[in-house]
Amino acid sequence: MSTSHSQFTRGSLLSRIRADDAAAWSDLMDLYSPLVAFWCRQRGVADSEINDALQEVFFAVARSIDKYEPPGESGSFRAWLWTIARHKIIDLLRRSARAPMVRGGSTAYESYRQIPESVDSSDNSERTEFAKVISRALEQVRSEFEPRSWQAFYRATVDSIPVATVAIELDMTPATVRQHRSRILRRLRQQLGEQS
Repeated sequence: MSTSHSQFTRGSLLSRIRADDAAAWSDLMDLYSPLVAFWCRQRGVADSEINDALQEVFFAVARSIDKYEPPGESGSFRAWLWTIARHKIIDLLRRSARAPMVRGGSTAYESYRQIPESVDSSDNSERTEFAKVISRALEQVRSEFEPRSWQAFYRATVDSIPVATVAIELDMTPATVRQHRSRILRRLRQQLGEQS
């Protein structure tokens, strides 16, 4: 990998998007489109309208990404994206005569109020969908690291093998394993939009 490519890909996803990098937008869409589609289906958006919803959500993201600042909390980008998606889902359901939730009058209003204002991280299906986002993000950044560094990270983090055991397996010090784990986790947070 060339030095310029390595330096370019190591920038945070948000920094790259703000620099109008087409590859970063592609990464963002690959990461989060399936999650937004899941949210739409979960809230009653017809499958035939999912693509329209995705376009509206990501158009709104493009318009407001410069104003987004990660507050340092885990899941903050996802929460910000949910807020945008929630509004677009409500707008789409209001416009759609075919949406099962739209019944008119106070019934429709009550249905919209049922859409939570924040992501329900205790919901198993939500956790499963976000785990898929993390998995996609890991695949996006994997090529940025040496195979041995990746293996140390993966064994200690994903496989939950104790650091000391991983160090013995890979013939490195526990401090080195922790360093690899820390670097890759930091990069993962950047790729998820959690750090600028």
